[in-house]
Amino acid sequence: MTEGSTTASAPAGAPATIRSSAGTDAPRRSPLAHPALLLVGIVLASLNMRAALSSVSPLVGELAQEYGLSSATSSLVTSVPVLFLGLGAFVAPWLGRRFGPERVLFGALLLLAAGALVRALPSVTALYGGGVLVGTAIAVLNVLMPGLVKRDFPDRAAAMTSVYTGSMIAGATLGAAASVPLEHALGGWRGSLASWSVLACFAALAWLPQLLIRRAPLQVRTVAGTGSGSGARPAVAPGTAARALEHRSVWRSPLAWQVTLFMGFQSLWTYVLIAWMPTIFTDHGMSRSTAGVIFAFNNLVQVAGAFAVPLLAGRMRSQRPLVVLVTSMVAAGYVGLMVAPVQGAWLWSAALGVGQGGAVGLALTLIVLRSGDAMTAARLSGMSQTVGYLLAAFGPLAAGTLHQATGSWTAPIIAVLGICVAALGVGLLAARDRTV
Repeated sequence: MTEGSTTASAPAGAPATIRSSAGTDAPRRSPLAHPALLLVGIVLASLNMRAALSSVSPLVGELAQEYGLSSATSSLVTSVPVLFLGLGAFVAPWLGRRFGPERVLFGALLLLAAGALVRALPSVTALYGGGVLVGTAIAVLNVLMPGLVKRDFPDRAAAMTSVYTGSMIAGATLGAAASVPLEHALGGWRGSLASWSVLACFAALAWLPQLLIRRAPLQVRTVAGTGSGSGARPAVAPGTAARALEHRSVWRSPLAWQVTLFMGFQSLWTYVLIAWMPTIFTDHGMSRSTAGVIFAFNNLVQVAGAFAVPLLAGRMRSQRPLVVLVTSMVAAGYVGLMVAPVQGAWLWSAALGVGQGGAVGLALTLIVLRSGDAMTAARLSGMSQTVGYLLAAFGPLAAGTLHQATGSWTAPIIAVLGICVAALGVGLLAARDRTV
């Protein structure tokens, strides 16, 4: 029995491959009833996966002035959501299995809208509390999306990863570029932060048809998937053996840890930039508006890497050349920020952008390519994003603390360059043609 087989085509007495609690057929079938609606829902949900985070960075100076925050405590404005990207990722796979990914994604978009509104309330507690809600909501979106792609587009997984990753980076670009103009248009930073709830609500509305199509959450009873598409696994009857396969721990897999650490290291260098790139420029004499434009340019360029790298990765048996390419570009950009931050700002932003976008696209693609089936992809996604974002959450805080202690951005950048070396090492291992 192959992954696409159904109850109707199975021999008499054989168990269904994957069955919902309502007894529907395999999950590859149902989303294709409305492929255009599904694609629109994925794109709009992906636009929200970074916008609420990148929109804060250009406003950190105003937030610090409003509440009297130091460099270290200012970094918490971006670190707290990233921390909850990791903590939220821990429970996202269970939520998806319990209630169904469509329902959970819809709820996450509503939670994201609420977090954006809470963050704009006149209280430093609300600022951080809204960040908790925003980070938790985005964590759910982050974790469930690779599993949806692997399940619903098994023959086009790399291409669809490119689509949603590019959309995610486009949302980050929008957040960075529109943050300051929205501040001016809406009478202050509170209106700017709150406005991102509109985008989340719009995405939730677009995702609503998926709830109507899928009324019952999918529950894996028996797994009969393919690894890398090279052969069928035999069906497993319900009972102890099926439960053992379903709960097979990716946490014991060295390959899973390599994918996870690559995800964590690339997230760390990205969130350091999200938190501090505009400040690095302004500390060296650049105007706040120019720094915001260059930061938005950095996010815009990431779209190129985020689209291209997953497509290239899907055509390669080993993705090692791409690991070398993206880590080298990020390292070169950070070196530029250290030696000539203002003079070469556009060049460093371009190098960093292509490297960052390519790295996150590659990290998410590795989750799909290193997984033999949708269930493993969901578990590996949960693991890599739980550990990865918990690791990344310390990046902005550590960089801010080092800057405050030394009075310079040199020490934080040198530390990130060490992370680039570590990412290269684990990335080369994760890029081998193997599956968890």
